[in-house]
Amino acid sequence: MNIVEYKELSKKIIGDAFSVYNEYKGGLLESAYQAAFVYLLRKDGFKVEEQKELPLFFRDVRLSKTYRMDIVINNQIILELKAVEEIRKEHRLQFFHYMRLTHIPIGLLINFSYSDGVHFEKYHFDETENRCKAF
Repeated sequence: MNIVEYKELSKKIIGDAFSVYNEYKGGLLESAYQAAFVYLLRKDGFKVEEQKELPLFFRDVRLSKTYRMDIVINNQIILELKAVEEIRKEHRLQFFHYMRLTHIPIGLLINFSYSDGVHFEKYHFDETENRCKAF
């Protein structure tokens, strides 16, 4: 899939996020937004995995620590959801680690703000530079 196709998919996904927010408004727990969001994504035909486990390895040994990614779509897009006043640096760092560890090419960081609507940031993982870049 090329960047243009990812941008088109991102538009649909972000549209679903706005639909959820328009229904619920602000102030709910992240898990409530996630449940409604997953419902819409599946209804739109996406293959959706919720709370997908991301094992942690050290020197090729699987550790007991695992991370959980909020949503993975079609094994190609990570969605990290927040329900906070604003996206902060530590939210981005957590999200970037998921992208770097999985090498999943596209990610959306989506915040259902208490008082200010839906905010989102779109990133792609650059394999050659081993870092995430906004797009």
